[in-house]
Amino acid sequence: MSRMLVDADAIRALADILTETGLTEIEVAEGDSRVRVVRGGVVTQVAAPIAAVASTAAAPAAPADLSKHPGAVTSPMVGVVYLTPDPTSPPFVSEGQTVAAGQTLMLIEAMKTFNQIKAPKSGKIAKILVVSGNPVEYGEPLAIIE
Repeated sequence: MSRMLVDADAIRALADILTETGLTEIEVAEGDSRVRVVRGGVVTQVAAPIAAVASTAAAPAAPADLSKHPGAVTSPMVGVVYLTPDPTSPPFVSEGQTVAAGQTLMLIEAMKTFNQIKAPKSGKIAKILVVSGNPVEYGEPLAIIE
């Protein structure tokens, strides 16, 4: 049985990509070789002692889960999001713009296919939550329409 040679620098680079993008796993294949890096572990928060909380003016609010927002447009797939049809064109939409139901908001590239993400309802783009060219996960909030 042959042994696969492991390039530690390549694995470190993949781990850095996971950290930078917030993804939980990445897999790279070349020929018969395959390397999969999965980020594990648990992120914990340390609570301040009760006396310390009582002495502060206001405790920081927990970040809201924007995917539960009634106007959230969430990603139907894993892929790379693009806010423009091509690098030289203006964005499909911008914050503050009024959109119609069915209007294209952005593209998600998955498996070399560009998928249009359309507005599920009419309204105003309150917030665009993604950066063009960045990876997105299934269910991740992309924009808020109010």
